[in-house]
Amino acid sequence: MATARRVGAETSKTRDLLLDCVEKLMSEQGYAGVTYRALAAKAGVTSGLVQYYFPTLDELFVAAIRRRSAQNLERLTGALKASPDEPLRVLWDYSRAESTSALTTEFLALGNHRKSIRSEIAEVTEQVRRLQLRALEATFAKKKMAIGDLSPSALLFVLTGIPKLIRLEKGVGISAAHTEVLTAFEHYVQSATPSARRTARPKRAATQSKKRTT
Repeated sequence: MATARRVGAETSKTRDLLLDCVEKLMSEQGYAGVTYRALAAKAGVTSGLVQYYFPTLDELFVAAIRRRSAQNLERLTGALKASPDEPLRVLWDYSRAESTSALTTEFLALGNHRKSIRSEIAEVTEQVRRLQLRALEATFAKKKMAIGDLSPSALLFVLTGIPKLIRLEKGVGISAAHTEVLTAFEHYVQSATPSARRTARPKRAATQSKKRTT
């Protein structure tokens, strides 16, 4: 009977160091630059130690994706709690930041070539989407946001889709209408937030008062 291979603990500082180096290599050289030898050199350890923590490269990449996703979820959750009445602003800023992240681009490219990575990306993306949708639905239910005819799920699709499409088009040299689209959606986000509407009301009231006295 074969014995299970020992793997380094997930709470190890060495493991975190290796994952930090994975992110650096991916940002600097792309996912193809991540090899046992390159990672060992970057971290200042032996290739054997890298394999002790990550017996396969797929396990290495999955661990990197899970850690980064957990950090993103924590950051997004904190931002939504800090601005509970402005989820549209929080999610728009989050989506734009994610779309321009070098790591996000590399993870997606990696997913196109490795099935196990693709399924992991799909799973963590669904986790983020559920959090985003709950935030929008809660605000819609309280009628604290101008929504037009879009449902929460439709709005979320547009919200996350625009930055991704722009990133993809920029990758092949297309820039037509990008500025106009970003400007228009930024205006929509700004006008849909409660703080923006509260600021606008006094101005309208002051104008009406002025008209009555003339």
